[in-house]
Amino acid sequence: MPNDARQTALITGANSGLGKAIAHALAAEGLRVGMVARDASRGEQARAGIRRETGNPDVELFVADLADQSAVRRLAAEVGERFDHLHLLVNNAGTAFPERRLSPDGIESALAVNHLAPFLLTRLLLDKLVASAPARIVNVGTRMDTAMVLDDLNWDRRPYRMMPAYGQSKLGMLHFTFELARRLESTGVTVNCAFPGVFNSNLGGTDGAQNVFWKLVKVLLGWAIPAPEKAAERVLQVARSSEMEHVSGQYLHGKKTIQAPSQARDPDANRRVWEISERLTGTGGG
Repeated sequence: MPNDARQTALITGANSGLGKAIAHALAAEGLRVGMVARDASRGEQARAGIRRETGNPDVELFVADLADQSAVRRLAAEVGERFDHLHLLVNNAGTAFPERRLSPDGIESALAVNHLAPFLLTRLLLDKLVASAPARIVNVGTRMDTAMVLDDLNWDRRPYRMMPAYGQSKLGMLHFTFELARRLESTGVTVNCAFPGVFNSNLGGTDGAQNVFWKLVKVLLGWAIPAPEKAAERVLQVARSSEMEHVSGQYLHGKKTIQAPSQARDPDANRRVWEISERLTGTGGG
């Protein structure tokens, strides 16, 4: 059914951790919230909890495996059907894999989920965001001093390593953020990359090598690791603060601009990553 023009947000990776905390906060604020989750059962459990705890019935679930571009396209179509407006898109979903694996589209899976899925989803929802302006796009990033090896993004020629692959995929989000901000000038839509800081994460899932790391850290320093809710506050500052209404094309920790790795500060590299991403997602011509 068509809905009204109330503030509407879509958050990926919203069934747990940071994404769930962001969705919960936005629902508590009274927004219409769309939660994207890979697992229907876990997603429904998270949605029910947020509805119950916030008293907001307008929390909807979208199920999609972001590693699969056909699923991303179905997701965008479903969002278009169920939401007349979209004022906030938070590309939060992220993962890491201890061993190299390929997506259904033949792309290294961290790159597929962490960079190409948000690139594709954002491109497919861009007309709705522009029509709903003022609107904001917030890409959740990390802070790693790395560079993308643009002629070997799939790790065909290099020995695969989990964290460099993760870092490369998240750096793609910065390239995407900066180039998209340039293209969105004067549209009323802003885009920024938010670094939420270190927090208690389930990156890599229950069977990932990163989970072993977090288990060890929790044992040694569990009291010192912020909960996802604390990290969500920094993302929400970018997403909702009136001070950030006209800020675009920035890499932010809360409201503070931080320096991106040198490759992402190169406009030519940003354009090249955009063009490669278009080719890998079949979204050329824009």
